[in-house]
Amino acid sequence: MNQRRKKSVLMIYPKFEVKKLSKNIKGFIFDLDGVITDTAEYHYKSWKRMAEEEAIAFDRKVNEQLRGVSRMHSLDILLNGKELSLEKKKELASRKNKYYQDFLDNISQDDLLPGMSDILKRLQKENYKIAVASSSKNAKIVLKYLEIDNIFDTISDGNSVKNAKPAPDIFLYTADKINLKPEECVVVEDAESGIEAALAANMTAVGIGPEERVGKADFRYDKTSDINLDEILKKS
Repeated sequence: MNQRRKKSVLMIYPKFEVKKLSKNIKGFIFDLDGVITDTAEYHYKSWKRMAEEEAIAFDRKVNEQLRGVSRMHSLDILLNGKELSLEKKKELASRKNKYYQDFLDNISQDDLLPGMSDILKRLQKENYKIAVASSSKNAKIVLKYLEIDNIFDTISDGNSVKNAKPAPDIFLYTADKINLKPEECVVVEDAESGIEAALAANMTAVGIGPEERVGKADFRYDKTSDINLDEILKKS
């Protein structure tokens, strides 16, 4: 870590003492939405606006199916088999993204989910590699608004790999970027597809959310503030 980056990180995360974590796990890879911050409502409102403009049926039940899914795949779910040209589909996806980016102007460091600041502080203090692997192509923008983009060793987003979750590609790509073996990584996810991707990548999976959604994970917590690093590192 260069000196300029180290200085900016310490401005965000003050020095404090913690005990040494496990030596087996060397890095943590975080999903973004629903783990570090929650822009789910912004996504919903953006899809809703576009859907209403195009007379496409859309509600919160359909929206739940979009969790952890790429933008174009999400659009296919909305279309529910309706045939459109690729050009039209790209236009609809871009329009939704424009609406979403407009909402991002409201995001600040106050939008970090409960407990995440302390988790990132501890991992950073103990020199664990920390990374983001998100299906969102806006991941870097969101992290910049949150003022924490400079603490991650690498940020992978929807532009990084061809195959989206539940394929393990984005996690394997991220592990390679931080020079770690898959088995040396813990993935923190809130989507079923993300948990499946982490397990397929041979990584320890930590699920945030209800049993019916992330119950396949090695560890599950109802919310981010419940995450127990000691439990994860001791048993991994």
